[in-house]
Amino acid sequence: MSFDGHAGPFACIIPCYNAGSRVLPVVQAALAETPHVLVVDDGCTDGCLEEVTKLPARIERHPRNRGKGHAILTGLRTALQDASLQGFALLDADGQHDPGRLPDFYQALQAEQADLVIGARVFDGGHVPWRSRFGNQVTARVTRRLLGVQLPDTQCGFRMLSRRFAEDMVAHVAGGRYETEMEMIVRAVRHDFRLASVPIQTIYEAGNKSSHFNKFADSARIYYRLVQAVLRS
Repeated sequence: MSFDGHAGPFACIIPCYNAGSRVLPVVQAALAETPHVLVVDDGCTDGCLEEVTKLPARIERHPRNRGKGHAILTGLRTALQDASLQGFALLDADGQHDPGRLPDFYQALQAEQADLVIGARVFDGGHVPWRSRFGNQVTARVTRRLLGVQLPDTQCGFRMLSRRFAEDMVAHVAGGRYETEMEMIVRAVRHDFRLASVPIQTIYEAGNKSSHFNKFADSARIYYRLVQAVLRS
């Protein structure tokens, strides 16, 4: 599929690394909301995209695993080639985001004249481990203290960027793993881009093997990138 002027105001970018059987229904559901669906194969080795190739979604491939941040930037660079697109959604491949909410994110982007809309997960279910709820609260408080911005959820990967912010990201951010999502927030705050949030359901699967987030190493990278960016600014 090409990004060359099909009807639809926003694209959906899905970074993917060994997501197993979860990714296919995610792509199918995203295609129900927009014809502009781009999957970034970040060096998958489990054959998870074999069935996805039969769908009208575009696939960009990294020859080896580089990290979610690099996959996000690859997706943004590709989607920006279509001058008709005004919104660029980021959606995880493991099924923990509901693609049916994509229009709500685009509506928030337009209604609030925002540049970055971040999903705010509602952690009110007993199925969500206390460590996840606690970690999200701590990161939100640290971000508020260091950046002076109130965001209910800083770690949610379900996001939508305006065109001007997507262009800024690909021009100034080097990429990485999960810390790129924190750098996205820092850049938005420090360079006067407008932020907004959309409440979303928390879809949590215990022992999700398709999640490659390392609670210690990746959390350390996130906090390091946050502090580094603040000090540099």
